[in-house]
Amino acid sequence: MKKAILISLAIFVFLLVALVSLPFIFKDKIAERIDREISNTINAQVYFDINKISLSIFKRFPHISATVEELGIIGNPPFQNDTLVHMDKLQIDFNLRSILFDEYPTLTGVHLDGGTVYVKVLEDGRANYDITYPSEEETPESNFKMAVDIISINDVAVVYDDRQLKYFMALGNIQAEGKGNFTLNQYDLPIKADALIAEITYEGINYLRNKQFKGETLMHIDMEQMKFSFGKGDFALNDFLFDFGGYIAMPEEGIEFDLSFGGRDNSFKSILSLVPGMYTDSFASLRTSGTMDFSGVFKGLYNETAFPSFDIGLQISEGFFQYPELPRPVSDVNVDIRIQNQTDNLDNTSIQIPVFNLNFGSNPLSGHFTLANLVSYDMDGALKGKLNLEEMTSIFPIEGMTLKGLLDINATAKGRYDSVSQLIPAIDAQLLLANGYVKSKEYPSPIENLNVSATIQNKTGKMNDFLVDLSRFGFDLEDENILGRLRISDFSLLNWDGAIKGAVDLGKLLAIFPMENIIMEGIIRADLFTKGSYKDVEEGRYNRLDTRGNIEVSKFYFTSSDLPQGIRIHDSKADFSPERINLIQFDARVGQSPVQATGYLSNYLNFALKDNEILKGQLSLNSSKFDVNEWMSESSNSEELTVLELPKNIDFSMSVAANEVIYDNMNLKEVKGTMNLKEGVLTFRDAGMRALGGQISLNGTYDPRDLSEPKFDFGLNLANLSIAQAFENLNTVKAFAPIAQHLTGNFNSNLNFSGILGQDMMPVLSSLSAKGLLKVAEAAFQNSQLLQGITSLTRLNDTNTLQFRNVTIPIEIKNGILEVRPFDVRLWDYQANVQGSTGFDGTINYLVNMQVPAGKFGAQANTLLANISGTEANASTLIPVAISLGGNYSNPRISLAGGNSIENLLATALQSRVRNEKENLEQQVTQQFKAAEDSIKKELQLKAEMVQDSVKREAERRVSDTKERVTEEAKNVLKGLIRPKPAKPDTTRKNDN
Repeated sequence: MKKAILISLAIFVFLLVALVSLPFIFKDKIAERIDREISNTINAQVYFDINKISLSIFKRFPHISATVEELGIIGNPPFQNDTLVHMDKLQIDFNLRSILFDEYPTLTGVHLDGGTVYVKVLEDGRANYDITYPSEEETPESNFKMAVDIISINDVAVVYDDRQLKYFMALGNIQAEGKGNFTLNQYDLPIKADALIAEITYEGINYLRNKQFKGETLMHIDMEQMKFSFGKGDFALNDFLFDFGGYIAMPEEGIEFDLSFGGRDNSFKSILSLVPGMYTDSFASLRTSGTMDFSGVFKGLYNETAFPSFDIGLQISEGFFQYPELPRPVSDVNVDIRIQNQTDNLDNTSIQIPVFNLNFGSNPLSGHFTLANLVSYDMDGALKGKLNLEEMTSIFPIEGMTLKGLLDINATAKGRYDSVSQLIPAIDAQLLLANGYVKSKEYPSPIENLNVSATIQNKTGKMNDFLVDLSRFGFDLEDENILGRLRISDFSLLNWDGAIKGAVDLGKLLAIFPMENIIMEGIIRADLFTKGSYKDVEEGRYNRLDTRGNIEVSKFYFTSSDLPQGIRIHDSKADFSPERINLIQFDARVGQSPVQATGYLSNYLNFALKDNEILKGQLSLNSSKFDVNEWMSESSNSEELTVLELPKNIDFSMSVAANEVIYDNMNLKEVKGTMNLKEGVLTFRDAGMRALGGQISLNGTYDPRDLSEPKFDFGLNLANLSIAQAFENLNTVKAFAPIAQHLTGNFNSNLNFSGILGQDMMPVLSSLSAKGLLKVAEAAFQNSQLLQGITSLTRLNDTNTLQFRNVTIPIEIKNGILEVRPFDVRLWDYQANVQGSTGFDGTINYLVNMQVPAGKFGAQANTLLANISGTEANASTLIPVAISLGGNYSNPRISLAGGNSIENLLATALQSRVRNEKENLEQQVTQQFKAAEDSIKKELQLKAEMVQDSVKREAERRVSDTKERVTEEAKNVLKGLIRPKPAKPDTTRKNDN
């Protein structure tokens, strides 16, 4: 017996050890197989760390589980900056028998724990999920066998951004599980899921935001017919329960829907949970009663020409709710809504709301509305009610705020809107707010005498009988008050007559109605009158318009998280006329920089009221000291400098005069000039400044009409600029004239300069074109590796310092290559000729032809002279020395052109003089240099084109990113649930196909 126990125990231990050992034995096989399958199937960047793959037999016995941490997929251009998928932890299960005995493993389960999925479809239909190889390409066939019977998802966020369909969806905290035999053509799939619906928007209309979804159903999948059927299931949005059934199919001609849905075991409280602001921590304690019924169908084909029919209804009866800590309820809520379309044309949608009424405390509100279709817009509606604002604070929790006043609403509308026939519905609407009062605990004084009286009427249904009469609006706040009126008549002509007069203290308003992270104060005084007709604006009859008055702003200050530098306006005054707005006075401080300005705007009425009109104007701006860095620094939380798109409908001229401007590490003095903005192009005229030790003048243009390739074209006049300061502050000088870092002295230049700008507003060096003369009156060149190399090579002992005097250098930049045409100069008192080029990548390629007296080479020259009989050469005989400079400036390659050593060069040169071949020798060396230079230029040009292509792709990405801002804001609704892509993906194992 004891022996049997020991044998059994030994077998158990052996099996246990085998089970523990199996993952280690087959880890490399599984990891290698995963890597190979990724390479064979995914055409994108896949990142994961082979060292973060773990295997276990116990997680889902008898399957073996492989767990990968920090796995992701980054798309190909133009999605190279988007992370399609990032998984915190991915577990995939394999059939153990297939690992042991089959050639290829069988996949049985997928488990995703933490991660994000970001799907993006561009306007042209390109999608970042299109990462499989095209069918026409021959790729290795995948041999993975699929027998998946479980898929589980935990804590995953999904963003779907389809710009072609104008559909956006953001989901967070997704938990889901599905089980089934996914290898069959038809199978049942039980699904359980819940998620936060952060946002769902279609064609600019938001349908759901910040709602919690839960659901459980049985799906039947038919992969042959691409049909997905839903059995009866339980679903919930917040506390709103509903069922959902039918199917979705994908035939070739579109998407086919046959769905029905309806409320389930719901009360009035259920629908309240969907009202924004109601579903809070205190929702559970809300007292409610009343019934609710909801149902609908959605059936038909969806494609470019058809839309499914639908019929959706919502009924609420005897609804009631009351916050437990407040004395008054909302009661007698009765609502009947039906939205219907029995055709495949969305324009035939009708809306019926025959019943709508409720009581806010003792204040009833009732109405009805009918819309026949979305073509002729036949409608019939009414809304009537009286609200005591003081009672509202006893119905809804409004902390720290006291409200008073009576709001009376009585409106009816009936008829058709038809712009061609000049018809609008007959309207009779009145809104009256009397004795309004608002007081915040944050400020001791209230807003009083808040009165609004408005009437909208059109008794006949004709556009010329339309009238909007805002006969009065205004309020008092301590010693300031605002009073105004506005009357608009004739919907086709849009005649207006209005006025506003008074003052308001913005600091007091902000104290009563605080805004997060904003500080604002100051007084605005207005006395404006305006009267006219939009028809006169269209016809340009400005003499019939009458707009006059003025606005004054004093002691104004504004700062926010987006504008931490702050803006302070000491005094500002503008007056108005039909022709123009005149800025008479403007004395301000933007950040720490004082600014004064005067100017005007004209054609402003046309610009405001009509499309494709040009706003014209002029501004004179003065500052004693303007610090640009304050608006660019990281401490200001501002973004990096980027390409600025200029409006094409503004014709604006601005003259600037500043005693001092601080930009980056440069201090600019006496900055002046005129800038003209027209048709989206900024032109500089007579601009100038003292900088870099001298004077800079420029004329030219900045043209960002193509945001992916903004252009500039300048004419520069540089007078007496410091070479050292130019090198220190100008990237272009650093790139094309690195020699300047070892030069002292000043230079002058007339230069025409053009190219494209990168997205950081810096010139793209490979795109530059320039032509002009560089003049150096006097400069010193010393302590350079270049000089040390020439000294070592030529053995001339006077080459460690170089002086330039009255040198004129013709230069030209083309395709990112600085070409220095041959010019004569004295180097170390030797006559020399220099030519060559510098590439945008820092490479140098120069030829220096010098005439050096033979005696300067010492004994070696004398020996050679003595050995050459019959020569008239002597110690003063000029020897042509050709020096080739290559590599880059910090690591130059220096060699002799025409000889591999100074001795050979001297022998060749002396013998050539005897044979009168000195000129032939120089020509030969120059021709060899030119041939080599042409080859180098071709390589640089190809490199320049590649760089510019890369810059343009980056620019297109940046331009696209400007369209991403709405998307990013929507992502933020997830409140941190959307995980950012890794700053630097682990590329220990990376697939770049």
